[in-house]
Amino acid sequence: MAVTESAVVPVGAPGEPEGARDGGPGATERARAAHEGILRRQSARESAARTYARALPIVPVRARGLTVEGADGRRYLDCLSGAGALALGHNHPVVLEAIRKVLDSGAPLQVLDLATPVKDAFTTELFRTLPPRFAERARVQFCGPAGTDAVEAAFKLVRAATGRTGMLAFTGAYHGMTAGALEASGGATDARVARLPYPQDYRCPFGVGGDPGAELGARWTESLLDDTKSGVPLPAGMILEPVQGEGGVLPAPDTWTRRMREITAARSIPLIVDEVQTGVGRTGAFWAVEHSGITPDVMVLSKAIGGSLPLAVIVYRDDLDVWQPGAHAGTFRGNQLAMAAGTATLAYVREHGLAERAATVGARMLTQLRCLAAEFPCIGEVRGRGLMLGLELVDPEGPPHPTPDGPRPAAPELAAAVQRECLHRGLIVELGGRRSSVVRLLPPLTISDEQTSAVLDRLADAVRAVAQGNRRVGRDGAQGADGPP
Repeated sequence: MAVTESAVVPVGAPGEPEGARDGGPGATERARAAHEGILRRQSARESAARTYARALPIVPVRARGLTVEGADGRRYLDCLSGAGALALGHNHPVVLEAIRKVLDSGAPLQVLDLATPVKDAFTTELFRTLPPRFAERARVQFCGPAGTDAVEAAFKLVRAATGRTGMLAFTGAYHGMTAGALEASGGATDARVARLPYPQDYRCPFGVGGDPGAELGARWTESLLDDTKSGVPLPAGMILEPVQGEGGVLPAPDTWTRRMREITAARSIPLIVDEVQTGVGRTGAFWAVEHSGITPDVMVLSKAIGGSLPLAVIVYRDDLDVWQPGAHAGTFRGNQLAMAAGTATLAYVREHGLAERAATVGARMLTQLRCLAAEFPCIGEVRGRGLMLGLELVDPEGPPHPTPDGPRPAAPELAAAVQRECLHRGLIVELGGRRSSVVRLLPPLTISDEQTSAVLDRLADAVRAVAQGNRRVGRDGAQGADGPP
């Protein structure tokens, strides 16, 4: 088992005020007043589009590993991890050292797309981690700083290479917030993108789940492409997520992923795999495509590859490289600090076997979370892969659909309540999925065994409080209390 940095960070009591230990009650009150003032000013000044700040009214001022301290002195275990961007948690020493080294060297911090030693080191380490068959013929394009820009670049690339315009994507997908990426995401209302069914067990679109449901989805895809009257011409590419994150933590079956590779290869359709959130060990393999063993044509990478700083690239098969100079650019594609931090992160994950550790810890967490689901019927399903985990909250008294033993209605209000109770107990979690009914866990890969137990305990307490407050009857027949403790 790898020794992890966050293992040395104390868990701390949930919601314990730091200021009370440092300066007494007066310091605590001043800290809370400063905290509340910052939140008030944010609400008055910032856009109504802000999201995390609404559900997580905290003001982070210090962080290390899994632990975040707010301006009011309270400490939290962070299972949001910058929406999965912090593979090593907050302020890992190897990341800080890599950043300091660049700063102290006097190297330029922004170089557009010029070659530098820092960039060369990043590219070398990146190619070292890629699946070997893919790396043999790979080219890399540095994009703007966000994953959504890399998605746009991937679309432009396959359209240029094929001379076609349409795209295939999947229900529930999330690929970013720019116009083209939104067209391929699950919430689109006006798009040039054809939607295909994404396999899932709990809410299978065909009502069967498992391998039969995945196979029906694959057959539907083949029919859509081969039927001359389907209304879907041969597309420029297909984009898929090996695990849908924002879609509700839905891991694609490996057999289905291989079928998508076979279907696209047989029809000369470039396959784009979006590894923005699944990459760098998150799912228990360095890259999630390694679970199925496929070789994609394009991989979209961001989040953790920048070591907590903005960085996004696409890596693709060399014969797709038909772009003219300047066909895709971006002022901040030469972020040297992000490349240095990214190199340190990629190397640390590889050298310390953190992908394998994510698989081990994630499997243990899945087992314990499924025990929790057996106790509380408001948890419809627990699912995930590696350290990408989710619990879908449902109305345990709602009518099942489409069969008597089918899933119950999603309960976004219960999911939001669990998130609030988690925060009250010093645990930061995210919501996602259809109707925001899935409580998501994205802890850093460096999470220690002690911290894993603390996360599970606090989450279980939060679920128990919500289940009791909702006056539901547990599977053991015990009646809940009138409200949360």
